[in-house]
Amino acid sequence: MGRTYFVEEGIGQYLSELSTAVKPYVTGLLIGQCSPQRDYVIRAVRTPPKDQHKEQNSPPKLASLDEEWITTHASQVSRMLPGGLLVLGVFMIASPELAKDGQNALRKLIFSVEKSLTKRRLWKPTEEEVSDRAALQICSATKKVVCRTYDVQDPKSSAKPADWKYQSALSASWLALGCTVNVNIHIPLLATSPNHDLEKNTKNGLNRWSKQIEDSVFLINGQVKDDDTELLEGQKKSRGNTQSSTQFSDVKVLTQLCQGSSHRSTATVQVCSGSINLRGAVKCRAYIHNNKPRVKEAVQALKRDIINTLSDRCEILFEDLILNEGPQKKSFEREYHVLPQRLFVPVPGSSVMLSDYKFGDEAAGEIQERFVELLDQAVQAEEIHIAEGISTVDICPVPDNLEDTQQTQLTKATLLLKLQQNMGVVVAAAVAILASIFSFNYFSD
Repeated sequence: MGRTYFVEEGIGQYLSELSTAVKPYVTGLLIGQCSPQRDYVIRAVRTPPKDQHKEQNSPPKLASLDEEWITTHASQVSRMLPGGLLVLGVFMIASPELAKDGQNALRKLIFSVEKSLTKRRLWKPTEEEVSDRAALQICSATKKVVCRTYDVQDPKSSAKPADWKYQSALSASWLALGCTVNVNIHIPLLATSPNHDLEKNTKNGLNRWSKQIEDSVFLINGQVKDDDTELLEGQKKSRGNTQSSTQFSDVKVLTQLCQGSSHRSTATVQVCSGSINLRGAVKCRAYIHNNKPRVKEAVQALKRDIINTLSDRCEILFEDLILNEGPQKKSFEREYHVLPQRLFVPVPGSSVMLSDYKFGDEAAGEIQERFVELLDQAVQAEEIHIAEGISTVDICPVPDNLEDTQQTQLTKATLLLKLQQNMGVVVAAAVAILASIFSFNYFSD
């Protein structure tokens, strides 16, 4: 028996409008949530159009699909999804003469999109997690809908039939969870690591931090709940289908100070040329469909949003630095940068809000253009809710006026002194006095 996709009714109208305007074909993404019993689709988003002057000179073929353009779009969209939502699959609306090769093209796109998204994640899917992704094909002439799924964990996966069912008011039946997480991450920069490896070092540091988030204790409305209990247990369930009836759970995150007695830690000596410091508070949010959700599913969705939002904004910052300063720049002068702020925008007719990030100098018009381009959604300026205050990043260079030989001598002397003072414990931070700190500071109101 194949999977069943419950689809927001408005998506049918959206796809119908695309099919009437389509020339040879159009592709796009399906956005929603997986669960063991059923899947929910709350948005379908077409791939942004690209310069197509070359296509006019030759007959259209699905082999000419720009795979890189589509996967890049999927990566950009995934940043705008709060916890609990993900790219569930891809769709294609094609003319009858192209429909024959449609499934092969969709299969290729599904695996390419999943590979691109997996590269960016700092978390790994669980064994019980749903790994099927949808391939939706619609004929622009007959309007026939064919939905199949592929297991993205199996490269040799074959197509399985799936049901595609429209349902009214689906987008209104969601539960929201939110929290503010205080961040204080210190990432040492090894002396052997060049300055231009800042992005790689940051990702390695975030990887270690993400494991702390995975091991944290989550208090839902002030209570610790068993993983397998229903999220709404002990609460009066809201039966309304309007946005005002959304049930919101306030979550507190308690990070463990140590890994416990079962994990032994050993002191490590690392010669460092500086460090990256992330400090501040991040606003996080996750959504779970209101169909007997378990605590385990809700907490997992929120954990992933916490990890994703910090990783995404660091990634955006480095992309901005490369765009403005060039990819070949290997040394940084002392500069102050604005870390992108998180904002939320409601999905029309839904209790769900999508996410985005803005720099301090970005106007509302730029955000509105981005939503139209990436999500095909018109947004009013008053609908943009800034979740956080302005954050700053202070980047300080390592001075180059200290000779390598002098630095080596000082390092050895400092370590020897520390070893004499603390037999058995070596503090890696002892070498930090040898150089200016390469700091990456994140502040938030």
